[in-house]
Amino acid sequence: MTSKPTRPAAPAGRAAPPAAPAADPRLNPPPWEAAPPRARHRLRVRLLIALAIPLTLFYFTWLLAPERIGSPVLYAILVAAELFNVAQAVGFWWTCSRERDRQPCAWSGPARPQVDLLVPVYGEPVAVVEPTIAAAVSLPGAEVRVHLLDDGGDDEMRALAQRHGARYVRRPRSTGAKAGNVNDALRDLDAPFVVVLDCDHVPRRDFLTATLGHLQRDRRLAFVQTPQHYANAGRGGVAAAAWSQQALFFGAIARGKDGHDAMFCCGTNVVFRRAALDDAGGFPEESLTEDFELSVHLHERGWRTAYLPRVLADGLGPEDMAAYVGQQYRWARGCLGGIATALRAKLPWRQRAHYLLSGMYFLSGWTLLAYMAFPVVRIATGAQPLAGATADLFLLHFGPYFGLALWMVALAGGGSYRFSAYALQAASAWIHVHASLAALTRRRGSFKVTPKEGDGGRQPRAVAIPLAVVAVLLGAALLGLARDQGPATLNNVAFALLHVCVLMSGVWPALRGSAAVAARDERRSAPVAGHAEEEARAAA
Repeated sequence: MTSKPTRPAAPAGRAAPPAAPAADPRLNPPPWEAAPPRARHRLRVRLLIALAIPLTLFYFTWLLAPERIGSPVLYAILVAAELFNVAQAVGFWWTCSRERDRQPCAWSGPARPQVDLLVPVYGEPVAVVEPTIAAAVSLPGAEVRVHLLDDGGDDEMRALAQRHGARYVRRPRSTGAKAGNVNDALRDLDAPFVVVLDCDHVPRRDFLTATLGHLQRDRRLAFVQTPQHYANAGRGGVAAAAWSQQALFFGAIARGKDGHDAMFCCGTNVVFRRAALDDAGGFPEESLTEDFELSVHLHERGWRTAYLPRVLADGLGPEDMAAYVGQQYRWARGCLGGIATALRAKLPWRQRAHYLLSGMYFLSGWTLLAYMAFPVVRIATGAQPLAGATADLFLLHFGPYFGLALWMVALAGGGSYRFSAYALQAASAWIHVHASLAALTRRRGSFKVTPKEGDGGRQPRAVAIPLAVVAVLLGAALLGLARDQGPATLNNVAFALLHVCVLMSGVWPALRGSAAVAARDERRSAPVAGHAEEEARAAA
């Protein structure tokens, strides 16, 4: 590890980053904002919640009637799945009912604050990391000291840091993954504020001027979290669907969690108070989601947290299915493991409920598995969960409740949550199942960095499990039609084919590959656009 440096004078302004490809979407203005989409947004959400409650009661009163019981085992599974889903839905409505829209807040003290900005790296390409370092060293609004924390021992990273005047840190051990990397660096640092940026997230010029004032105003504020914006969503496929999922979280859900004083750290684009980090003992190194568990410890110690719904950094989401699967498994495994931490912690009920809602979301794959199994079991054995219920009667009770729940998601997401996001989630249900079994058996997971660039090729192996489910559903449908073409069989065949359509929509990007990724590689030598022009104007 390098010796502790003296703090250099901060630059007067931010110069334009060095030459970078125009294909790099992080250098363009974001097409999305995390702030509420309309002035009356909260009122519309609350009106829909008021309408959703009686429709939910209407459906569950019908579902839970004794005469609805068909096969007792299948009925119990159906009721358990529906109760889980309605708990998640009510939790979502409750979260969105209290959204907070914080405004940027600049530091107003006579002296500029001191900030240590940490960029952990582990084997990422220089082309991904360089724009982040170039932007970070020139951030105005504070006395900034940038540290490139290289866990991969790459001499190209050392040269990159030297080119931009950042401090290069190569630690002698590599334990604790990202959390250990950050903790080791903090032992040699002393600034009262700490910024953590993933190496692919390029900070915007107002990153510090918009956030530090909140920490100045509230001395018990542990951190200010800002959105993770996937700037490569325009490339379509997995990147677009993954971003649609993220946009819902960093929009309505994160604003709502902040309104309930329950926002948790999301690992990057966050400004910490160093005293709060020290009080919590740093980042937990045994968790795959160290940011989630750190937030539990901070809330347990009475620290408050904040979410600023403004895009202040632009990053890269997973561009192919293999990267997405790895990312989602790590999140699922870590958050499910964090449920026990939240249950043991001495937290106010509101915060505990929010941690449980977030962690238990990764059990939703079990409900999708149950729904896909019902038509197969009915066609193969004749057993079904509901008795005395025709398809039209079921849809009469279920349709309004389910339709309004989808409308709520669309409204709360401001149009950012799309069918592709739902299809990708359905095709990834097996990840939740696998992660929950691993958490139940206490199998240790390993921290794997999400690749920042896709390979652009087809990846059928990454979707082998959902393709196997599609084969089972199609086989059951063909078997049912060969045996019988009565109304009950046709209804179940229709449900099976509906699941096939959703699953195939989710896996299709992995089967066709990404032409956009290949085109990106051909445009590597193009000049800088977007951010560079914006920063040049600001410097002038």
